[in-house]
Amino acid sequence: MSKSESGKSAGTDGNPTLRIAQQPEADELLARSPLAALVGMLLDQQVPMEWAFTGPYTLAERMGSDDLDAAAIAAYDPEAFTALFTTKPALHRYPGSMAQRVQQLCQYLVAEYDGDASAVWRDAESGEELLRRLNELPGFGTQKAQIFLALLGKQFGVRPPGWREAAGAYGEEGSRRSVADITGPESLAEVRAYKQEAKAAAKAAKAKKAVNKSQ
Repeated sequence: MSKSESGKSAGTDGNPTLRIAQQPEADELLARSPLAALVGMLLDQQVPMEWAFTGPYTLAERMGSDDLDAAAIAAYDPEAFTALFTTKPALHRYPGSMAQRVQQLCQYLVAEYDGDASAVWRDAESGEELLRRLNELPGFGTQKAQIFLALLGKQFGVRPPGWREAAGAYGEEGSRRSVADITGPESLAEVRAYKQEAKAAAKAAKAKKAVNKSQ
């Protein structure tokens, strides 16, 4: 995809060695396929991170390929494409809606970037510009865009000026906030613990606000 982050291990092909999906074949695809990485990020909601980022590999297998192709996905019959997601084991907790989102993402990439996912970040001149481009992708809100920007910077060596600032807290060095910080089972556990703590804190704050409002 790009040069690996300094200090990160890289394979003989120059791609970074990822341990996000916790499955070697799935991680290898994420490392060499920009579209697979984008699709994994898109799927990363309301399911375990490993499940989301294994999805691109499973999808490629079901499409009879060793990679994902934006043009092929964009042109796929919608019902047949949904079937690729819903076939057991399903690719997501909400396979129908996520199949639609993946197809919309690929249609956008074909229209705006000639089907080349890496073009989204290849010539971005600043972190702010890259964040804007990511935020324009179907299914990518600000938080998802910032997390993926942090992933690009921390593990793929894609670092336009100001990338850490544009990624917000997710860009902080040494953080354990998101998939951008997962380099193995230990860091995965740390990120999961952080997410659970943040969710509990948000729930407590919401409950406190409701109590105060009722008084």
